[in-house]
Amino acid sequence: MRGEFVDVGGVRLYYYAAGTRGTGEPVVLIHGFPTSGHLWNDVVPLLPPGHRVVVLDLLGYGRSDRPGTQRLSLDAHADRVIALFDALRIAHAAVIGHGLGGGVAQSMVTRFPARVSRLGLVSTVAFGDWPTARVRFWRRVPALLDVIPPSWLQSMLRTTLHHGYANAEQGAHSLEQYVRGFAGADGRTALAAHLRAMHVVETAAMAPRLASISVPTAVVWGRGDPFYPVDVGERLRDAIPGATLDVVPSARHYLPEDTPAALTAVIAHLLAR
Repeated sequence: MRGEFVDVGGVRLYYYAAGTRGTGEPVVLIHGFPTSGHLWNDVVPLLPPGHRVVVLDLLGYGRSDRPGTQRLSLDAHADRVIALFDALRIAHAAVIGHGLGGGVAQSMVTRFPARVSRLGLVSTVAFGDWPTARVRFWRRVPALLDVIPPSWLQSMLRTTLHHGYANAEQGAHSLEQYVRGFAGADGRTALAAHLRAMHVVETAAMAPRLASISVPTAVVWGRGDPFYPVDVGERLRDAIPGATLDVVPSARHYLPEDTPAALTAVIAHLLAR
């Protein structure tokens, strides 16, 4: 695997590529909040051979640039991913998104349908069923985000998101890596920008357009997801023509890390449809 930065509209996005360039249908994996491309580390080796795989860090996450004054809406993230497609000469790809990344994938397929050949939505934001109650609290008192010690904010983030892992040890290890990116005053500012950008307006506006999606679509959910209940996945399956829904009994929210084999089996089936 190789990783590099790509300049997209004045900011740098980090991505790494695996698989075989130039053969097979490209597969693009998009993480959610507050993770990074690291989320997919156990999925990538299990994907079927013959595909060019691209794993990216969205703006403000992982190794990509801090957001600064850049917009962090789902549409803005989607625009940057499309620009990354252009930079990497990807005409179209199977797009798999988790959590917030699933909202980015929905924006891509409804606004740029020719660029998405297949769609995978993994325990994703959708409709008006997000963000979580804790995020809504921080949105109501935004001034606190600018003064609370970064270490306290990191601790609260760890405690809240740890419930999303079925494997507690895996969760503790991964969350330590993810929250490290929000250390210090500049990290707190970046995290505050992410939290303020989380709003149901975009997904609510996308909901009527889900019926226009014509590409093969797989919805995957963790039975024990404490953030987004399975009925959100059922609504997505019903809203998108021909979509399938797989519910993984042993998983919570972070399926790519908790149950990579089960998730990859669904993705492999999607790629074969």
